[in-house]
Amino acid sequence: MVTTSKKLVISGYYGFRNSGDEAVLKSILTALEEESHRSGVTIEPIVLSIDPESTTSMYGVRSVHRMKLKEVREAIKESDGLISGGGSLLQDATGLKSIPYYLGVIKLAQWLKKPTFIYAQGIGPVNRKIFNPMIRSVFKGCKYVSVRDEQSADYLRGLGLQWNQIHVVPDPVMGLPLPEGKGVEGALAGAASANSTDVSSAGQTKLPVIGVSVRFWESDRKELTAIASGLKKLCAKKAVHLRFLPFHLPKDEQASRFIMEMLGDVTSKGSEVSIIQDLTDPQLMLEEVSKCDVVIGMRLHSLIYAASQYVPPVGISYDPKIDQFMLRLDSEPVGSTTALDGDKLAKSVATLLDQRSQWLKENEDRITELKQEARVPAQQIINYLGRKG
Repeated sequence: MVTTSKKLVISGYYGFRNSGDEAVLKSILTALEEESHRSGVTIEPIVLSIDPESTTSMYGVRSVHRMKLKEVREAIKESDGLISGGGSLLQDATGLKSIPYYLGVIKLAQWLKKPTFIYAQGIGPVNRKIFNPMIRSVFKGCKYVSVRDEQSADYLRGLGLQWNQIHVVPDPVMGLPLPEGKGVEGALAGAASANSTDVSSAGQTKLPVIGVSVRFWESDRKELTAIASGLKKLCAKKAVHLRFLPFHLPKDEQASRFIMEMLGDVTSKGSEVSIIQDLTDPQLMLEEVSKCDVVIGMRLHSLIYAASQYVPPVGISYDPKIDQFMLRLDSEPVGSTTALDGDKLAKSVATLLDQRSQWLKENEDRITELKQEARVPAQQIINYLGRKG
């Protein structure tokens, strides 16, 4: 097989110590590498990052500073194309700068006559109509467009993109593998035997592990108060290990400790409480999630991590993207940040602990299919580059 080498610039929210977005990058890099082996097209990634040294150190790829226009332009100029994504890049809920920045990078590549590809993005919310024509213009110039949910696809269709121009695919992180040497077989085996008593080598019963991924959202912290209430009620009924998983440092660790302080002394009834600290490597966090029996998540990627490892996710919605992902599992969030009942949260987690084998039986095939579909954008992009020689 004759091999060709192609340089691809990858634009996204990278280098910000957000485990979910780092997982997106790792997933894209992994999918591109695996597809390149099958196709004979060797990919040389160039990642735009706020912390190029950290990105290069973590992934072993070339990286340039995303805010240094000259470096970005030179990287794109020498490349064979640009990938934008994944994640929620084009939204104005967190500020006005994101949409112009990411569209600007894509437009720069198009001005330089480079093919551009949208990789499993979640579009929106876009509350300001001024952005609509900008998005329409840039996306119509892309060679391939994929989004991670039907809501994003509907938004783009509303802008005039044809239905057959848009691929709806799972979030890239559904295809993220565990660290080398680890396999999903262990997760499946653990889920299948979840209803049996797990006894440690010391002869003590191992507590079921409840992963908890939270963030600050409501100004009065009522969602975190409700989560703390639900966890306290769960611990009052059943001894568990509450394992807090901060995905975006340092804010998520602060939100986790806010809840931990509200829990009181749940250890007196046999429960345990712990928190993971300073962990940004996405595969190591994925491994931590794989050890959980249930994951309660506000962060989208905590739920995706869980599902990809066949661990039941309990979503708490602060954004439609949470609802959209849970819908892929034929489920819905347990509540939202504006309306969350602690009793319902506790009951939902307890039910999943008791019926985890049944949950796996109902969802295993669906999750396996999503994991396979998550590789489609990499396949499409490499096929395009291969055709261009």
